[in-house]
Amino acid sequence: MQQKENVMQKERHEEKHFLASDLIRDIVIGMADGLTVPFALAAGLSGTISNTSLVVIAGVAEISAGSIAMGLGGYLAARTDREHYLSELERERREIVELPEREREEVADILREWNLPEPTVTAVVKAISEDSEVWVNFMMKHELGLEEPEPKRARNSSLTIGLSYIVGGIIPLSPYIFIQKPQSALIVSVFVTLIALFIFGFIKGKFTGSKPIKSAWQTTFVGGVAAGFAFLIAKLIS
Repeated sequence: MQQKENVMQKERHEEKHFLASDLIRDIVIGMADGLTVPFALAAGLSGTISNTSLVVIAGVAEISAGSIAMGLGGYLAARTDREHYLSELERERREIVELPEREREEVADILREWNLPEPTVTAVVKAISEDSEVWVNFMMKHELGLEEPEPKRARNSSLTIGLSYIVGGIIPLSPYIFIQKPQSALIVSVFVTLIALFIFGFIKGKFTGSKPIKSAWQTTFVGGVAAGFAFLIAKLIS
């Protein structure tokens, strides 16, 4: 009975943490741009041509170039994060050897911010500084606020952003593939894009732990405003 009660307590107090924030962030970046930029291009061209074939060709070219550019940007950003982390890691390793007393005092300052009593601070500083790897990891996390990036993060980020951009871009462009009249295709594209933004926002809310309906409306509003401004700019220069 006691064992069963302990299991039930453990289940009640089990915390569920979202561990794929980087993945969701990359999908959001790719999908958001994919839904708005090709839509703006297609919408801007809709009033200047008599059929949708040119819109489809231009849209496919933009999606191809945009996905490569976005993927490359994600790759370079992730590589920069990892290089920054490794640079700071090397600096911390050097400092605990060359300036151990200063580094111990920095550990103590961090612990004092947690309102630990001074005897505990002294004991913890001694324990941490006896293991160089623990010491360095403590400083990286609590002094610099840095977590080690996933080694494959750059590759995964570039692929996720690029593919998300393609998926997002196909959605507003798809009506122009099946409808020959540009104005009719534009109307359908607007509705399809807004629905896609709503669904995307709802799913994003489910994964990130926020309220799905609120996330859906926010994503639809922000994405719709962004697409609207992009459309106006495209119309002005077309």
